[in-house]
Amino acid sequence: MAWKSLKHFVDALEKEDELIRVREFVSPHLEIAEITDRISKTPSRNKALLFENTGTPFPLAINLMGSYKRMCLALGVKNLDDTAKELEELFRSFMVPRDNIIDKLRILPELSRLSGMMPKIRAGKGECQEVVMNPPDVTRLPAMKCWPEDGGPFITLPVIHTIDPTSGIRNVGLYRMQVFGPTLTALHWHRHKVSAGHFNQYKKLGKKMPVAVALGGDPVYSYCASAPLPPNMDEYILAGFLRKKAVELVRCLTIDAHVPAAADIIIEGYVDPEEDFIIEGPFGDHTGFYSLEDLYPKFHITCITHRRNAIYPSTIVGVPPQEDAWIGKATERIFLAPIRMTIIPEIVDMNMPVEGVFHNVTIIKIKKEYPGHAQKVMNAMWGAGQMMFNKIMIIVDGGTDIQNYMQVGKAVSENCNPATDIYFSRGPMDVLDHSSSKFSYGGKMCIDATRKFQEENETGRQGDGETGREWENESMVVNLFRQFPGMMSINAVLLKHGISAIIISLLKTKKNQVHEFGANMCSMDEFKNARCIIFIDSEIDTGELSDVVWYAANNIDPERDCFIIKDPEGPSYSHLVIDGTRKTKKFDDFDRPWPNVICSDEATIRQVDDKWNKLGIGNHIPSPSLKYRKLLHGKGAVSEE
Repeated sequence: MAWKSLKHFVDALEKEDELIRVREFVSPHLEIAEITDRISKTPSRNKALLFENTGTPFPLAINLMGSYKRMCLALGVKNLDDTAKELEELFRSFMVPRDNIIDKLRILPELSRLSGMMPKIRAGKGECQEVVMNPPDVTRLPAMKCWPEDGGPFITLPVIHTIDPTSGIRNVGLYRMQVFGPTLTALHWHRHKVSAGHFNQYKKLGKKMPVAVALGGDPVYSYCASAPLPPNMDEYILAGFLRKKAVELVRCLTIDAHVPAAADIIIEGYVDPEEDFIIEGPFGDHTGFYSLEDLYPKFHITCITHRRNAIYPSTIVGVPPQEDAWIGKATERIFLAPIRMTIIPEIVDMNMPVEGVFHNVTIIKIKKEYPGHAQKVMNAMWGAGQMMFNKIMIIVDGGTDIQNYMQVGKAVSENCNPATDIYFSRGPMDVLDHSSSKFSYGGKMCIDATRKFQEENETGRQGDGETGREWENESMVVNLFRQFPGMMSINAVLLKHGISAIIISLLKTKKNQVHEFGANMCSMDEFKNARCIIFIDSEIDTGELSDVVWYAANNIDPERDCFIIKDPEGPSYSHLVIDGTRKTKKFDDFDRPWPNVICSDEATIRQVDDKWNKLGIGNHIPSPSLKYRKLLHGKGAVSEE
């Protein structure tokens, strides 16, 4: 399905009862984000929103792809797996040997269809250039300040076009832009991104770097800009395949670059590699924590054009789930086929849990055929594109349904001996990872929960989870609190479900406290069947398993914070202890600044509460930030000790 414009998609969502129009004035300064956060975290009320009165000439659309259904509508499919199946069929059609002229001729229709999906340059101007803003002023767009400690307003859904100065190959990426003035923003591309590589090439050549930014148009453009494609593949090839129609491009007015003719808004400009960087951020990021201020290139705007009646697209990120969770799910399903067909054919399924914020946790199911098969997959995945950022990998096989986390937990409990089946490595980390001891470089962990061959030194089951009844003994629990001062709560309910894990919240009061408590607990009979003990901070509710996974996965460097406790009785009784607490200089000798969790401030919450009944979006929804404000440590984006 090719959407002609963002309005075309918005109208379709409205017909599907997937969009609410908000006609009351709502400020892009904190208010829109707070309303969207409430809506997106309420499954029964989760809709796209069109804010028609933003105090600017442009309405703002947000949460457009923020559900499974809306993500499917954006891509023109009924099921996200449909595209993966189509890609797999395409791969197979070209991989089949063709020994005679008849077989070779049969492939021509498929080649013709694919050629019709390649991006095409259109002569003249596009719809995106119907109005030329003179003079250009990016502050006329309703760029949002999403969270209280953000460094300013940000353009959060920009499709950024850069060109390799040597090969001429285009890259299309999704990088946030902080607005500093009418013709100045920052470009937040990380050191691992293709556009950052282009920038380095322009710097070596001593040339200014042309950059074009597209906003709106077919939502497929935004999705493809986020997709983990190889560096030398044009994202508009994927866009053409997804929308079953070529992306038509037109030349920019002031720079040598091409942009989608059907976009809503185009921002043209350049980056001067010889110019000093600008301090960008902080920014409430998709990890649920602030990414802190840093130096990034300045983007100088030379021209802004737009459609008549253009719609400004935006998104927010923060504590999951948000819209980006569904964009990530689309990537998980779509790119399963290329991974399986070109790199790791033994993969049966893959799941990147929303709580793992893309790069923290990945669950993989394989068809295991020989000893060490899981380790082969582990190494291949950590070497495959953006999977290099993965922090925790869990590999299962057999009949385990990896979309069912209870089944995954049971597979880990039954098939993983921490002493022999957990592997640690080190490598590149996402720039947004705040837990690694060194910037963008840290530890990784793979849990091999596959059934073991004899050669893999299987030591038997790790425990059957039958100790749940013991935790109903109140006096025993009270005794544990006395024995381990600082332990605030304990959740052993997973043991009753055959999952050998216990979650403990802790108020840290000294160095090495988690390691000391973990080692002592693992020697006790009460913890004999608890193969994994997860420690989190006292402010987290141990009963909220989604929050536990989100919080702990963000806060660990596996090589530093996950340790194996071996039992004297033998390796089959070993334990994994995970320190998912906040790290500080005082208790952990952690030298990097630790970011605060993202929450709305009390004033914004009150403002939105006061105007809620005027918005036309249904009964009042309390702010999700009320739940997470207890995680704040001091004011500001940086957590105070």
